[in-house]
Amino acid sequence: MDNWDEIRTAYQVARLGTVSGAAEVLGVHHATVIRHIDALEKRLGTRLFQRHARGYTPTEAGRDLLTVAQTTEEQFAQLSSRIKGHGETVQGEFIITSVAGLAGLLVPVLAEFQRLHPAVIVRLMTDMRIFRLDYGEAHVAIRAGAAPEEPDNVVQPLIRIRYGLYASKTYVEAHGKPASEHDFAGHRFVTAEQEGSRAAFFRWLRERVAPEQLVFRSTEPAAWDAALHQGSGIGFRPAWEAAAQPDLVEVLAPRPEWDSPLWIVTHVDLHRTRKVQAFVSLLKESAKSWPQCAI
Repeated sequence: MDNWDEIRTAYQVARLGTVSGAAEVLGVHHATVIRHIDALEKRLGTRLFQRHARGYTPTEAGRDLLTVAQTTEEQFAQLSSRIKGHGETVQGEFIITSVAGLAGLLVPVLAEFQRLHPAVIVRLMTDMRIFRLDYGEAHVAIRAGAAPEEPDNVVQPLIRIRYGLYASKTYVEAHGKPASEHDFAGHRFVTAEQEGSRAAFFRWLRERVAPEQLVFRSTEPAAWDAALHQGSGIGFRPAWEAAAQPDLVEVLAPRPEWDSPLWIVTHVDLHRTRKVQAFVSLLKESAKSWPQCAI
């Protein structure tokens, strides 16, 4: 692509709105930026920007170019991340994506990983969306639920998180504690917002209580925990977390059908790299000692 430098320059001008800003980001003289823009507009035969006192504003053609250039820039960045991951030294950026709520288990492992490999920079990412390993968005993904089936990914079982039903002592003092699921009538519950939540324990709960009993609903796992501690209702929490919280009372002990399996997912292109293998080995070994979890 002979004119990629010009396209990249136009992208930065469109993104930042000024020649000086683009020049600073690109590390070139502002005259180079102007020359690239002029050359690209001449080659395309159209104006890409409206010039004004405050800077440059993309025309309709400029906005189209911005969309294409942004996608290309992101793909180059992701490719760069994947290429860097092929190195044989354990250093540089290491990106791990995980379902929310596992920081208490993963952070000690990541800290030990950095102690063993001080040149590593860790980025722990949690998001509702699934990160694209084939685009180099992460080196390792920790996913929950059914085994991931994306092509070109290597999937390994990690651990099964055990879940129980808990309430705060203040809730029990105010409302009592059901002896079993047959005593749920009249009680209040904390749950996920989505009715279609894939978690087996949430489906189990929705099948056994009336909708009006689900008095606190949230998309944020941290909010479920906070609501339990505030006495808003009874709810599911990982057994390893609940064991460390003395103000929680076990209502129903963990059951195998409520377990949430965790999976280690890596892309086939990065799976055998030294950095990924070093972390995955440490993670598997550390998981053997995680409390209240099942192999």
